Amino acid sequence: MRTRLLTVMLLSVGLTTANAQETAKARAGRSYPPQMPGCRVETYKTVGDTKLNLYVFSPSAPKNAPAIVFFFGGGWKSGTPQQFETQCRRLAERGMVTITADYRVESRHGVKPTQCLADARSAIRWVRAHADQLGVDPQQIAAGGGSAGGHLAACTPFITEFDEPNEDKSVSAVPNALVLFNPALVLAPIAGFDAEGFGTRVPEERMGTKPEKLSPAHHITRNGPPTIIFHGREDTTVPFASAEAFTAKMKSLGNRCELHGYEGQKHGFFNGDEFKEKTLAEADQFLVSLGWLKLAK
Repeated sequence: MRTRLLTVMLLSVGLTTANAQETAKARAGRSYPPQMPGCRVETYKTVGDTKLNLYVFSPSAPKNAPAIVFFFGGGWKSGTPQQFETQCRRLAERGMVTITADYRVESRHGVKPTQCLADARSAIRWVRAHADQLGVDPQQIAAGGGSAGGHLAACTPFITEFDEPNEDKSVSAVPNALVLFNPALVLAPIAGFDAEGFGTRVPEERMGTKPEKLSPAHHITRNGPPTIIFHGREDTTVPFASAEAFTAKMKSLGNRCELHGYEGQKHGFFNGDEFKEKTLAEADQFLVSLGWLKLAK
C-alpha cells in the first residue's frame, strides 16, 4: 500500500516538478510564447480567445515528406513548445516536416488532461487535413513527446472519447508512428501486471475523468502504430517498469514497439545535450527503418 501511495504522489506531482532534474543549460532559452526563429506559425485551433499554434520547421520545398508533431512535457500544467526545438531543427535537416505543438495546460488555461488530449488529437487531424499545404505525406505523420506530452502522443492512436464534437471526423487523428520520451503510459493498475511494482492511480480530480480512460496501456489495440520509447531506468517519476508493461502489451497484440532503457538516467534525461543526441540518433534510425528517411551519409 505504501508503494502504491508513493507512486500516486510521484505521478500527480512529479510530472510537474521533474524539470528540476534537467540541467540549467537544457532549461535555458525556453520561453512562452516560444521564440524559435525561422519556423512557420500555423493556428490549428481556436478555443474562445485562445489561439493554439503549430510551430513548423520544413526542409526546402517539401513534397510528400514525412512529418512529426511533438508535444511538450510539464505535467499537463505548464511547459512550452520550445522544448523540442532542437529535435525539430535536426529532423527537418534530414528531410522531415517537423512541428512542435502548443496545447492548453492547467496553469494558463485552467484545463484538465482531457482537454490537453482533445488538443493533441486536433493537432494531428489539422496536419493531415493540411498535408498538401505543408508538403506532407498524410500516411507518414508521427506523434512524439516527452513525459506528459509523451502521454498525449501515446493516447492519440487509441483514445477518441475526448475529441472536439465539431471537428471533421472523416480526417483521421491517428498518427502513423510514435516517438516517445519517458512518457506516462500506465495511469491505473492494469490486469496481468504487479500493480504494487509500478502501477499508478492518478487521482480522478487531477485527470478530469477516471484515470483508466486516459491511460494509454488500457486502450492498446491491434494495428497500433510502430512505436519507439526512450526511458531512464532510474526514473522515479514515471517508473521504467510502466514502459515495459506498455511495450509488452503492444507486442502481445502484434504491434511493433521498441523500448530503449538508459542506465542510471532519471526523468527528463533526454533534455540534456548528451542524451538529446543519443535519442535523436536512435529516433533517426527508427524512422529509417520505417522507410521514412534515407540512411544518413
